Amino acid sequence: MMKLGLKQLEDVQRVTLKKNKNVMFVINQPDVFHAPNSESYVIFGEAKVEDLAAQAAAVAAEAFKSEAPAAGAAAAVAEAEEEGEVDETGVEAKDIELVMTQANVSRAKAVTALKANPNDIVSAIMELTM
Repeated sequence: MMKLGLKQLEDVQRVTLKKNKNVMFVINQPDVFHAPNSESYVIFGEAKVEDLAAQAAAVAAEAFKSEAPAAGAAAAVAEAEEEGEVDETGVEAKDIELVMTQANVSRAKAVTALKANPNDIVSAIMELTM
């Protein structure tokens, strides 16, 4: 590079090139050379794409995700307090578990649905999800 008359710039930590409103190319720890007779620069390094819109969406999703478990836990506790224990006689445990996972409901609701639809798993799930 010295034969071309380019002079290396020291202490450059990061170079960013803005492509459009939301996309930037970022080069950390680049080797930067400057042509003394013009405003041209030669930059060497590994370019990484930063999508600002995607980063903003990820931050928003993370904030939403951290709020959702707290609300879900409170609802689960309230639901458990409301329903209490349910008589599971005549209903198989594996059927209850299957209905609970497929319909995303509590154990009490799954047992009630299975008893209302004489151990018909498909009908119980349909009743709870429709």
